[in-house]
Amino acid sequence: MMRQYELVERVRRYNPNTDEALLDRAYVYAMRAHGTQKRASGDPYFSHPLEVAAILTDLKLDDATIVAALLHDTIEDTDATRDEIDKIFGQQIGALVEGLTKIKKLDLVSKQAKQAENLRKLLLAIADDVRVLLVKLADRLHNMRTLKWVPEEKRSRVAQETLDIYAPLAGRMGMHDMREELEDLSFRQLSPEAYDSILGRLQALKESNGELVAAIERELSDAIAQKGIGALVTGRQKRPHSIWRKMERKSVAFEQLSDIYGFRIIVETVEECYAALGVVHTKWPLVPGRFKDYVSTPKQNDYRSIHTTVVGPGRQRVELQIRTRQMHEIAEYGIAAHALYKDTGGSDPLTRESSAYAWLRRTIELLAEGSSPEEFLEHTKLELFHDQVFCFTPKGRLITLPRRATPIDFAYAVHTGVGDRAVGAKINGKISPLVSELQNGDEVEIITAAGQTPPAAWESIVVTGKARAAIRRATRAAVRAQYAGLGKKIVERAVVRAGKVFSEEKLAASVGRLARASLEDVYAAVGRGEMRSDDVVKAVHPEWTGPRPEERAALKGEGWFELEKGQSLKFKIPGIESDPDPQTAIPIRGINRELPVRFAPNGGAVPGDRIVGILSPGEGITIYPIQSPALQDFEEEPERWLDVRWDVEEDDPQRFPVQIVVVATNEPGSLAQIAQVIGERDGNIDNLRMSSRSADFTRMVIDIGVYDLRHLNGILTDLRARPVVSSVERVNG
Repeated sequence: MMRQYELVERVRRYNPNTDEALLDRAYVYAMRAHGTQKRASGDPYFSHPLEVAAILTDLKLDDATIVAALLHDTIEDTDATRDEIDKIFGQQIGALVEGLTKIKKLDLVSKQAKQAENLRKLLLAIADDVRVLLVKLADRLHNMRTLKWVPEEKRSRVAQETLDIYAPLAGRMGMHDMREELEDLSFRQLSPEAYDSILGRLQALKESNGELVAAIERELSDAIAQKGIGALVTGRQKRPHSIWRKMERKSVAFEQLSDIYGFRIIVETVEECYAALGVVHTKWPLVPGRFKDYVSTPKQNDYRSIHTTVVGPGRQRVELQIRTRQMHEIAEYGIAAHALYKDTGGSDPLTRESSAYAWLRRTIELLAEGSSPEEFLEHTKLELFHDQVFCFTPKGRLITLPRRATPIDFAYAVHTGVGDRAVGAKINGKISPLVSELQNGDEVEIITAAGQTPPAAWESIVVTGKARAAIRRATRAAVRAQYAGLGKKIVERAVVRAGKVFSEEKLAASVGRLARASLEDVYAAVGRGEMRSDDVVKAVHPEWTGPRPEERAALKGEGWFELEKGQSLKFKIPGIESDPDPQTAIPIRGINRELPVRFAPNGGAVPGDRIVGILSPGEGITIYPIQSPALQDFEEEPERWLDVRWDVEEDDPQRFPVQIVVVATNEPGSLAQIAQVIGERDGNIDNLRMSSRSADFTRMVIDIGVYDLRHLNGILTDLRARPVVSSVERVNG
C-alpha cells in the first residue's frame, strides 16, 4: 500500500507547488474513516481510494481531484458527512465527493427506463465539474483490475456496465489509454475464451517475429533523422479487445489482420508532422484508403493525429500515427491533458474550450428538453457511442450495433430466433429493406414469419459476428433438415419395396451398424446420396438379400429411349386413374423448402410429363422428364434412380419451369408479339436469350413458368399461329 510521503512525491513530480498539507490531511482522514474495513480481497479498504488517487496522479490532475479520490467513498461507506468534509477540506472538494457518492448508487445495467434515468443522473452529477467523471473513471478502472475478488454472479454485470457506459465515456473524453484498458478488462471477463485465444496468438506472433518491431522502429527513426527531424518512434502491439472488434467488423480471421502492430512518430511541431509524413510516403508505398488527417480536422473529443499505413520494411504493413507531443498527451489523457496546455491562469485545471468538455456541456443542456428518461437517451446517449449505432425496439429496448449494421444484425441482437424468422423490417414506422444501413436513433421493428429460414446470402451482408454465426448455423440446419426429410422418404419407400413394414424404432436400433450417431444422421446421409437405401434396409432386416435379379434385369429395346431402368419407374400422371402404388413414389410439388428438389437445368419438367428423379450426392433430387436424353448418362447407376410422382393441388396451382426455342422473323415487334402470347396465356417469362441466326430470322431461347403440360401446349399452339413465328419447340434437357 502506498505510503503518505509516496503519494505526495507522485504529485510533486508534475506539480511542484502542490499543497502538501492538504494531501496529508486527506490521507490521514480517509485512512481513519475507513478504519478496519476490508475489501473482498482481504486488503484494507483504504487501499482502494489510495490506488484511485495514484491513477489520477498518472493523469497529472490537481490537488482537489486527488483529495476527492482519497475521500470518494467516505460519505457512502463511513460515518463522514458532507458538512464535515466541507469544514475540513472546503466546499469545492465536498461537492466533488458528494457527486461521486451519487454516482456510486447508480445501476447502469438495468431495465431501459431505469437505465435512462440513471444515465441522466450520472451526467447531472458531473455537470458542474467534470473532475467527478475523471475520479469515477479511475475508481472503475481499479475495480476492474481487482474484479477477480468480486462474487462470480456480480462480475459479468460490472464488466457489461463498464463496456457499455464507462469505456465509451472515457473514449468520448479523449482518454484512449484508459478506454482501452477498461475494454480489455471487460472483454476478459465477458468472453474469456476469445480473450485467451487472441492473447495466445499475440504471444506466438511476438515470439515468431522476434526483433521485427525494433527493426522497424530503427528504420523509421533513421529515415526521419536523415531529414533533420527529431522524432521519437515507438511500436506497440494492439490490445485483444481492439483486435477482436476489428475481426468482427471486417469479418476476418486473426491471421488475415495485417495491422497487429502500430507505430507512433512523435515530433515537436505541426510542420514536422507533415514533413515526417512526406519522408514516410517517399520511402514506402502508401496502402490506398488508409490515410486520415485528424490534425487539420480533429475528432469531436479533441483527438489530433495523422494516420497512414504503408508497406514498410520486410513487406510488412505498418500502421503509423504521426503527432506532436501535445497531441500525444491529449490522445493519452484526453480532457485531463488540457490542464498542461492552457494559456490562462486560474483555479480550474480543465479548460472549457476543449471539444470534449463542450460535448459534455451540450449534453447537460439537453436534459432540460427531454420530457422522459427514454427521450433523453434518444437525444443524448447516442453521441456517447460515436463508433456505434444505437437503435431501439418498439418497446424501447436499446440495441447497440457496429456502424453499417443492418436490420438483420438488429434482429439477431434481439434474439437468435427473431433473426432466423425475419422476413422484413420497419424503420421508424416505414417498411424498409432488410439490407438498409441503420442510423443512430432508429426505431426498428422486425417482421417475422413462422417456418422462415435465413438465406445463406445474408452471411455476406451482416456485420456482427453473432449474426454471421447464427446464419451459418441456421443454413446448415435447414440444408440438413431438407436432406433428412428426403432421406426419410427414400428409406420409407425402399422398405415398402422390400416387402417390409417401416418402423423408426427398428431403424433407430440399427444406426450403430450403419456407422451413424443418430437416426437423423442416417436420413441425411441417404438424402445426400452418401448411403444407399438398400444398405439401410439390410441393416434393419438382415435376412433381406436385396432386390431380386429379375427386378434389376433390363428388357432390351423396351422402355423410353431403351433405358434399362424405364420398366421399374412408377408415375402418377394427371387425368389417368391408374396409379402404380403411390406409397413407393416420392411426391413432387415443385421446388420447396421441405425437400432439396430441382428440375433439369435445360428444359425443366411440368405436371403431365412422365418424370424420374436422379439423386445427386450433396445436391438432392434432380427431376427429368422421361423423354430427356440426359437420362442416358445415368444408365449404369441404378442406385441413383428414384420413383417420383406429381402431387399437384388443384386449388393451389404452382408454376413449373420449362424451356422453349422460338425461331421468329427478324422484324420490329416480333418479340412483343411472342411476349404478348405468353402473357395472355398466363405464362411467366423467367429468362430470355436471343441469337441472330441470319438477317431474316432470330432464334430465342425462353425460360417460362407454366402450370402443367396442357397449359404449355396451349402456349405453343398460340405461338405457332402467329405469322412472325417460323417454328417453336420445347427443349428436352
